[in-house]
Amino acid sequence: MVGDIEKMITVGLVWGATNAFMKKGTLIWDQKLKSSHHPTTTLNNWLNLLLTWQYSVPFLLNLSASATFFASLSDTPISLAVPVTNATTFAATALVGMLLGEEMKGLMALFGTFLILVGVFVCVM
Repeated sequence: MVGDIEKMITVGLVWGATNAFMKKGTLIWDQKLKSSHHPTTTLNNWLNLLLTWQYSVPFLLNLSASATFFASLSDTPISLAVPVTNATTFAATALVGMLLGEEMKGLMALFGTFLILVGVFVCVM
């Protein structure tokens, strides 16, 4: 069970970090769209998003973590896997977002992250 918890925490960390990086990538993609004077279609917009490496690389890592999560669900009780993974994801998204310069209410975000970590600890124990 300990190895399963480590997998869930790792998946949550990867999901959280890639969420923040994908957000940053979509901002870069949005700037490209605004600076382009060519008429675009929805399909063209999606292709341009996938060709923006700042989005597509974290997206592929996120999908890899999703595959790992679903593969490890066969060995881990869902009542443990979901809270641990989601809480870790939320905390990692907040912390990586702060490191990337997203505006947040610093103390409130840190306090919330602390509470999440305490909750994960309670679930694991």
